[in-house]
Amino acid sequence: MAKAKDKDTTKKRVPAAMPKKKKGSLKDYFKGVKLEMKKVVWPTKQELGSYTVVVLVTCGAFAVAFWAIDSGFLAALKGLLGITM
Repeated sequence: MAKAKDKDTTKKRVPAAMPKKKKGSLKDYFKGVKLEMKKVVWPTKQELGSYTVVVLVTCGAFAVAFWAIDSGFLAALKGLLGITM
């Protein structure tokens, strides 16, 4: 008896070639930028002030935290190695 040929049903499909995108002009680019900038919701002066305060306080808190950690490591190394400055 002759064996029946098994059909390979696991063939991968090759996607069709993607059409090349048309390169836009510089004028079209800036038109798009202007259009997107109209969609931006800008903060009010009061919101901007409060956001600025939050950023400054956060930066200050991180600066103090990093200083404390650095000072702690320096003190630990000085004590561990017996270094005097």
